[in-house]
Amino acid sequence: MSIGMKRQTVYLEEHQAQWEEAAAETVDVIKRILSDTAVDVRHVGSTSIKSIPAKPIIDIAVGVKSYDEVLAKKAELEAADIIFRIDERPQQLLFVMGDFENDTRTHHIHVVMYDSTEWNDYINFSDYLNENDEAAHEYAKLKLELARRFPNDRVAYTNGKSELISRLLGDAKKWRSRFEIRGK
Repeated sequence: MSIGMKRQTVYLEEHQAQWEEAAAETVDVIKRILSDTAVDVRHVGSTSIKSIPAKPIIDIAVGVKSYDEVLAKKAELEAADIIFRIDERPQQLLFVMGDFENDTRTHHIHVVMYDSTEWNDYINFSDYLNENDEAAHEYAKLKLELARRFPNDRVAYTNGKSELISRLLGDAKKWRSRFEIRGK
């Protein structure tokens, strides 16, 4: 199973079922530790999209009601190798997992306010690309090109995706609103 990537490097791998298994295990650990503090915990990002290649880093979105309640459990999270990195309130708290001696990250755990723009963007993006092959293919094509061009520059790789991600997030939001209207 390939999970993990040195920081600042970029390469993509075809989707692996093991990513889903690793994500599910991490989601269970987070739910156990955070309990009622977490409203919802989900596997998001490219490793959650079955039809596209991805960097082998698992992204997890944690929707919470209070950042302070999460930070109060920081020691418990760190005991489970979920290490606090950045407090970017109001956008998110970032926790990571990995082999820090070898500068490798295996998981990015994005703690955001539940039902915030950030939460909805994480969920809508993954759900939309899992349901829309054309959008997923367009995103994969760009990711492959950028990974080829910027194998040692994660910032350039990420910046190169921003315009398309912004458009796809708009499409995902429209898709979700039509989906929710039909569900009522």
